Amino acid sequence: MALKDITLGQYFPGNSVVHRLDPRTKLLLTVVYIVALFLCSHVVSYAVMLLTLIACILASQVGFRPILRGMKPIFFIACITGLLNLFYTKGEGAPLVSFWVLEIYPEGIWAAVFMVLRIGMLICGTFLLTYTTSPILLTDGLESLLSPLKKLHAPIHELAMMMSIALRFIPTLIEETDKIMSAQKARGADFDTGNLLQRARALVPLLVPLFISAFRRADELAVAMECRCYHGGEGRTRLRQLKYARRDVIALAGGAAIAVLVGVLGHFGL
Repeated sequence: MALKDITLGQYFPGNSVVHRLDPRTKLLLTVVYIVALFLCSHVVSYAVMLLTLIACILASQVGFRPILRGMKPIFFIACITGLLNLFYTKGEGAPLVSFWVLEIYPEGIWAAVFMVLRIGMLICGTFLLTYTTSPILLTDGLESLLSPLKKLHAPIHELAMMMSIALRFIPTLIEETDKIMSAQKARGADFDTGNLLQRARALVPLLVPLFISAFRRADELAVAMECRCYHGGEGRTRLRQLKYARRDVIALAGGAAIAVLVGVLGHFGL
């Protein structure tokens, strides 16, 4: 897997209906989508959520290729999770396959398929949020949604800013890691052969300059923010004010309707 396949935190500019949604709407819809996804229990409800995800991807005009490329880093985790569900989910009848202490039941097969599907759809849905929302708008939307907590003197603006900066610098750190890895390979470093301990030791020449570069970037960012007289969210104004539009109301109503539908389907075992 190449580091360039990791697309977490990237933003794809566009003018689709998903891009034009208010960031607060997209954050709320993401939460509703996750809740509805965990309410799924059978084929029909998963089919409804899969069709919803496909419709959102088509409406965003991002395309399936970037999302599928971003799924590569979690492929191994999804496979391990599927295997654990396959072998450790017991059924009521006789097992289909029995080998040593491992037994495979029909319920285990369905549990493994549903778990892998749930993880993949969860990652795709959250990726779609960062693909269609710039870090600045994401910060403003998150701060606006959490603004009631300011009455409890919670540092909402600072927390939202930190999350936005972390998302913003993920692609930068990945690009920096790729450059350092290429430079170390040109000097004879080997990251692909050997046992687990040898590979871990080979990462030391990679991690040290990466941490130094990350700390240097953090210091430069802090100096740049201080030079621009940044002192937190107190008294701060925004160039773009967030306003709900008709399309946001329609999107929220549609998301709520799908969540209710999935909950009803789960209640009837569909």
